[in-house]
Amino acid sequence: MKAKDFEHKFDENDDITASLDLSKAKRVLQEQKRVNVDFPTWMIEALDREAGKLGVTRQSIIKVWLAERLEKSDLTHRSSGNA
Repeated sequence: MKAKDFEHKFDENDDITASLDLSKAKRVLQEQKRVNVDFPTWMIEALDREAGKLGVTRQSIIKVWLAERLEKSDLTHRSSGNA
């Protein structure tokens, strides 16, 4: 497919995934690296309760909460001129 045709399909919101080679696709800044963290039992229980309320896994809630905290911290550092 020519680039012009590809761009036209994209601009028209047509499904272009069949025209892409996704075998080597990567999510930018999303590479996974496994870490082990020890938490006290009360914290695990609290995480499980919150995860259950939201209908997500413990791992998911930990990731979301850490990401939110890190983003907040980054914004705080930027606004104070520390970036």
